[in-house]
Amino acid sequence: MKIIRSLLGYTISGVLVMAVWGQLTAAGGIFGGYLASIILIGPLWFVNHYLNLVDNKDDVAWVDMGLAIGVCGIFRDIFLQGTNDFFDSLPTIALVVLGGFLGGLVAAAVEKDMAKDFVVQDNSIQEQYAPELNTVQEEFELSKGEN
Repeated sequence: MKIIRSLLGYTISGVLVMAVWGQLTAAGGIFGGYLASIILIGPLWFVNHYLNLVDNKDDVAWVDMGLAIGVCGIFRDIFLQGTNDFFDSLPTIALVVLGGFLGGLVAAAVEKDMAKDFVVQDNSIQEQYAPELNTVQEEFELSKGEN
């Protein structure tokens, strides 16, 4: 059921943004883009994340709505304009993926460095809100136990 809920949330996000965002920016320019983000992304985030329509773990960062909206936009353009435009956009898509990967590496390095700052001198006590040093390893071990 979680997969169906998540798929529904992602589909709603992608279809609504692709249907409305362009019209609002065409009519209002930059202000239309800000208005679209308030009208669309805010409520969609509330439904998907705060009301937990999509299945998100507490300690995991994932750009799910952005990915869903991006995939929806790519397939919309493939259906409307054909596959030639898709192949022309592959270098841009590859650079976006590379940028996301590098951003993730930088974020992990910053989080690890921040966690070191919270550790007390004797390494026995850690502040309440400090990021975990081995979050990825613990998540991996937990996921192995669920299978």
